[in-house]
Amino acid sequence: MVAVNPAVHKILSYVPFLLVLIDLRYEGVCGKDESLGNHLEMGKKLLAAGQLADALSHFHAAIDGDPENYMAYYRRATVYLAMGKSKSALPDLSKVIELKPDFTSARLQRGNLLLKQGRLDEAESDFKKVLNSNPSDKDENEAQSRLMKSDEIQRWVTQSRANFDRKDYITAVAHLDLIIETCVWDVSSRELRAECFIQMGEMGKAISDLTAASKLKSDNTQAFYKLSTIYYHLGDHEMSLKYGDAVSKYESVIKTEPNVPQYSHHAKERICHCLAQEQQDVSRAITVCSEVLQSDPQNVNVLKDRAEAYLLDEQYEEAIKDYETAREHSENDRQIKEGLEKAQRLLKQSQKRDYYKILGVKRTAQKKEIVKAYRKQAQQWHPDNFQDPVEKKKAEKKFIDIAQAKEVLTDPEMRQKFDNGEDPMDPESQQGGHHQNFHSGFQGFNPFSSGQFNFKFNYQ
Repeated sequence: MVAVNPAVHKILSYVPFLLVLIDLRYEGVCGKDESLGNHLEMGKKLLAAGQLADALSHFHAAIDGDPENYMAYYRRATVYLAMGKSKSALPDLSKVIELKPDFTSARLQRGNLLLKQGRLDEAESDFKKVLNSNPSDKDENEAQSRLMKSDEIQRWVTQSRANFDRKDYITAVAHLDLIIETCVWDVSSRELRAECFIQMGEMGKAISDLTAASKLKSDNTQAFYKLSTIYYHLGDHEMSLKYGDAVSKYESVIKTEPNVPQYSHHAKERICHCLAQEQQDVSRAITVCSEVLQSDPQNVNVLKDRAEAYLLDEQYEEAIKDYETAREHSENDRQIKEGLEKAQRLLKQSQKRDYYKILGVKRTAQKKEIVKAYRKQAQQWHPDNFQDPVEKKKAEKKFIDIAQAKEVLTDPEMRQKFDNGEDPMDPESQQGGHHQNFHSGFQGFNPFSSGQFNFKFNYQ
């Protein structure tokens, strides 16, 4: 028998262990690839079926599993566009182009979105790169057409600013109308048109443009300031103040005139209203409103404000009581009717799926808190963390619920729907909208073909 060197014998003793490790690693990689493929395939099927929210959840999971998969970003962008969420689609399209610069359809889509935002130079750059990439006849025609439109808009921009400088506001508005017809999300053009309307004395139109500008651009303090100034001059002083500042002013009234019950009562009534609208100190809003109602139990406005505060505090039955009491004294008040219906929906909703509870956040939580909670929950419940088939299945469902909760609560429009008692992820609670638009606008359309998409965009 041949003697085995002790060192060789020691190495051989580790072979079974190494084989196990290699086997486990191979199994993990295959499992990951299989999971990624399942998410992409399931998302594709759901998108084709018009189940956009569910498709989105799968593409989220696919990207979490492989952040370098350009097709996962492209498909998620497709879902965002189909949902009318073009603002969310833009970063995904940019990521696709970063990972695969020769992806013509993605670049053409991004150019169209940039054009709508009024980012003309960037849009033209995309269109020119499409033309230089040996595109299909269809893509070449569209890129050429959009490039010509962008050149035309560049001239209108120059002319509108020159007209404004000459104080020819009517002509400036005419050019700005043409610009905004294509660049529907162009903040600077809307702000310039609003300034023209202000100079022309058409405050209603100015408010419309400034309101849109304040929503299209985050922290648009200039637009907010101009809105406040207009409201102030129109006599709506409370709209021109931040609610916190208004509360301070009303509190000073109480301190200045403590022995004049009429002033004190009115000030508390306005504090109640401001706190309910500010949505930051709900408990205090309920307390102040209750103090007013002790001496004036039939005050309809305060009943409505306290009901709103109860809704924010998730005391739905109390909110219903206040709305019903208010309705007894003001039967034709539309706000009471809508508030009561909303409270009843939220009460019913609270007995079903609650996205706030899924993520463990309050209804007043900011987006940053929601994203932080989502990451923590997603990390805990990621299906790859579970080996047992039963537990893995449970984790998959939980993971999708978490992804849906994040999707709803970080999207202003979907969150508003949910806060109004409608579950945007539940097809039965939908009253038309995106899903119907998807079917009507995409019949016979393969969302993953290389051809150009024909979406109708709503910037959110």
